Amino acid sequence: MDAVRVALLREVLAGTRWLGDTRHFAGTLRGSVVSHGGGLLLVGTPEYEPWHLAAHLVDEAAWSGTPELSPTLVRHAPRPGDPAQLAVGLGRLEAARRGETVLVVAPGEPSAPLLERVCDARRAGATVLSLGPAAGELPAMAHENLSVPDGSELDLDTVQHLVSAAAGENARPAHRGPLRFRDRLSRMADLLTAPPPTRW
Repeated sequence: MDAVRVALLREVLAGTRWLGDTRHFAGTLRGSVVSHGGGLLLVGTPEYEPWHLAAHLVDEAAWSGTPELSPTLVRHAPRPGDPAQLAVGLGRLEAARRGETVLVVAPGEPSAPLLERVCDARRAGATVLSLGPAAGELPAMAHENLSVPDGSELDLDTVQHLVSAAAGENARPAHRGPLRFRDRLSRMADLLTAPPPTRW
């Protein structure tokens, strides 16, 4: 989803909880990785790996000048021939330490082995954020949770688009006073004509 589609989606969602909730969660994510200076570990479940969110965060990191937003995608079953950015296994969670952030994205409650690893990372001092289930062990374990319950207006994929876009925006320098139309148009042109970052 590109910047124009995200802007249109935000217009449709005006007046709902989603804009405030996704911006708050994105601010927490950005604040965690920037203030702690550690890495961002992104993990899903064996059935739902958030590689699409990883790619969007890499884009936002490049466009916003905030390399800390670029995550390490932690996978359940990487294959020997996978490229480096797709070859990090669950052992990386066991090595998580203070200053690092673990973002768990799951449509439902993760399995016990993943929860144990996330809990161990939290005990070691990592910040744990979760995106997905509204109830269960994961939201209770997380320092910050954005729930996307079954049957809500938005699905988990759409919420991830809103979070990644807001994380990059929150990292951009604030402007004093309202932007003039010409300034906004210039910023949009810069974003749309910038060379794309390295893809997944």
